Amino acid sequence: MLLASTSIVVAECTREGLLAAAQSYITAQTSGSLTSLTTDAANFQYRQDNKVIDIKKGVISTPLKIDLNRSTADTVACASYTMLISTSGTKPYVLATQIRHNGNDTSSIAMIDTIAATTGDLFFDAKKTLGYIQKETWTTLPVASRPSRELLKHVGDGYLDMWTDAKAADSIAWGTECERVEGSKYSSPCGAGLPKGGSKKSNGMRRYVIDETIGSVDVLCSFDSLGDMPDSHEIRVVDGKVKYVHTITVT
Repeated sequence: MLLASTSIVVAECTREGLLAAAQSYITAQTSGSLTSLTTDAANFQYRQDNKVIDIKKGVISTPLKIDLNRSTADTVACASYTMLISTSGTKPYVLATQIRHNGNDTSSIAMIDTIAATTGDLFFDAKKTLGYIQKETWTTLPVASRPSRELLKHVGDGYLDMWTDAKAADSIAWGTECERVEGSKYSSPCGAGLPKGGSKKSNGMRRYVIDETIGSVDVLCSFDSLGDMPDSHEIRVVDGKVKYVHTITVT
């Protein structure tokens, strides 16, 4: 008896594929046209400020002059994170966007998930934010000094838990030169004057993009500890300690 053998080919989620999809998103946001995007015809969703809406009604359908863009890639979750800053035009924006793919297939996009801060949102001043972010260094880390995925997730969760857990801040290693840009509010070092619990409501709806090669974690969430606010917290860890914190919050 001859038994037919079958092989199952499992798609590999690659960094190159994730960053190419992120670039197609940047192109779409720059032009205000969706033609550069290849979306999953059966399952695509566009979420803005924690609500699923028609993509044609989202900020992505408004052309923006992009002053800064930076993307990270998570090959485990098959997702990417992109920060965009647009300072010109009648309505400036700072955008935090995660892009997700189904079945490790980066050739099509399953979800675009955006936090879109603009005039009137928490500490919003796109020009100030741009000035701070442009001075930062986000080079690839040497393999031997890259933080683990587990550590990065712990740091992301620990930061968001500070409002409900009095011990959360002390569970994070803070760099002596850590810089935080909260909207456009700059502070350094990061480890002083932190929340020590007090809220009974944890920050929920957490979605992660973790990039060990850069040492970064981005968490999109609902900032429920202080109110139902769409939020992004991005943190970079260098040499085991927090180096940068970025927050983008819609109020």
